[in-house]
Amino acid sequence: MGKFIVSARKYRPVRFDQVIGQESITKTLKNAIRQNQLAHAYLFCGPRGVGKTTCARLFAKTINCMNLGDDMEACNACESCLAFNESRSYNIHELDAASNNKVEDIRNLIDQIRVPPQIGKYSIYIIDEVHMLTTSAFNAFLKTLEEPPAHAIFILATTQKEKIIPTILSRCQIFDFNRIRVPDIMSHLQHVAEKEGIEAEPEAMNIIAQKADGAMRDALSVFDQISSYSGKKMSYEKVIESLNVLDYEYYFKMTAAFLEGNVTETMLLFNEIMERGFDAQHFIMGLTRHFRDLLMCKDPQTFSLMDVAASIAGRYREQTSLTSSDFLFRALDICNECDISYRHSKDQRLHVEIALIKLCRLAEKKEKMEKKVMHAPSAKSAETKESGSGNDEKQVKTNNIPPPSPVMKDKPDTGKKNVYTNHSLSIKDVLRGNKKEYASPPDEKNTSADPATETEESGTEDFTPEQLTKAWTGFAESVKEDYPRIYSAMKNQNLQMNEDFVIPLIMSNRVQEEDFNREVKPDLQKHLRSVLGNKRITIKTTVLEDEEKTQPYTSEEKFEHMSKKNPVLKDLKQKFNLDFD
Repeated sequence: MGKFIVSARKYRPVRFDQVIGQESITKTLKNAIRQNQLAHAYLFCGPRGVGKTTCARLFAKTINCMNLGDDMEACNACESCLAFNESRSYNIHELDAASNNKVEDIRNLIDQIRVPPQIGKYSIYIIDEVHMLTTSAFNAFLKTLEEPPAHAIFILATTQKEKIIPTILSRCQIFDFNRIRVPDIMSHLQHVAEKEGIEAEPEAMNIIAQKADGAMRDALSVFDQISSYSGKKMSYEKVIESLNVLDYEYYFKMTAAFLEGNVTETMLLFNEIMERGFDAQHFIMGLTRHFRDLLMCKDPQTFSLMDVAASIAGRYREQTSLTSSDFLFRALDICNECDISYRHSKDQRLHVEIALIKLCRLAEKKEKMEKKVMHAPSAKSAETKESGSGNDEKQVKTNNIPPPSPVMKDKPDTGKKNVYTNHSLSIKDVLRGNKKEYASPPDEKNTSADPATETEESGTEDFTPEQLTKAWTGFAESVKEDYPRIYSAMKNQNLQMNEDFVIPLIMSNRVQEEDFNREVKPDLQKHLRSVLGNKRITIKTTVLEDEEKTQPYTSEEKFEHMSKKNPVLKDLKQKFNLDFD
């Protein structure tokens, strides 16, 4: 029985064209060798397991090869290449800066640099984890790094470039290594599995690739671990069992329960997940990822951004056809808020369960709101009366109100209802009959415009304050049950609108504004545009400053409000060391 060698070492690239996911870097290094433009210092930086040290060794081996091919690859047959392959080369020196990070270590290295190579043209010094050097060691290294002997080349490798002092960075050619993409990791793992005689499912390779987080070394380590567990057949079920990864099926079932508004099924599924020993926060993170993939699947242009196997992609297409983009946006928002505040929650399971209940109510709220808005009375269907003078007075019923001019002027001859001026109007004042405030200015001519010359802006229709109030009130009633606080705020608004059809709303606090913008504003804006036939209607919210707030909201605000009226309260709070409950 031969000695076992881990896959990360056994299948380490021996040629530049075998390096995975770093094509631009390997091409640049090969061109530098071809054109004989070798720098005296290189810095390879990037995440762990992406090929920094591997590329450094290949570069060192190639520039000393005595029989380079036309493709700038080492021959693996000359004395220099054989010495490198057998780990007996005296031309390539590797130093671990994590354990040799003092000034004395750098001085020993500087003394060693003076010795010329025995075979080949260059002595290559590979310093790994170079960010671990002390500031004194960096300073001692500066002069030698800038002007080394002609035969010396330095290759520095690090995972934390930001920790290296700028004077070192300025003396190096910097190569930034990328995380390796999931498809590239899957392809390499499949190649290793074939070499090892292991039958591996694509779904299993996909889970390992995602678990590796862009690091090929991590992927190969996980591969070895699972091959020891599953033997010569690596299935999706064995991989998720070995890695304790939650099955995709749970996310699909959970999303189906959300779309049906089935709280019972959702709670039972979550309980099953918890009983299997999965972490609640990891579940929320996975659910967020699931919603993200569903959203990417909505558009063919973003479909390639999904990191899932081809067989599972079909399930995503099927489920995304049942979801709306609005549902996915709100679901992502709920999951993200739950993930952010998870660690600060005292009852973390309950915290996640509340988020799941909110997700269940998304479809329910949408359905109820659509029904109520559908049955809400249309402001455009109101009866309008037109009256003449003398005995020719008559009434006309119509469902289509002729579009008036955007600027309100007195028109005594037409009998039309007044519409918005270029000044902000108060709907309440208009309803109370206070119309003098909105009359035309004294210097403006009260002449009626010719209807033939009035033009309607593209995609807009004009409407009266009464129609806006009716549409606004109808929608407010539809959200009264689900959002009582927002309903109260909507009912108390003094509706105004400027000439750009922007409705400003004043909220008493930031929390109320965020709830309104997230839960109600999109549907309200859509409803007003549809009912009033004006696509330019926009709702803009603002929050009162502290000194302008009409009523306190939080406990602190209430206390400050009462303290202004009775300063003794602050003395009592301080004397008895009281706090807000």
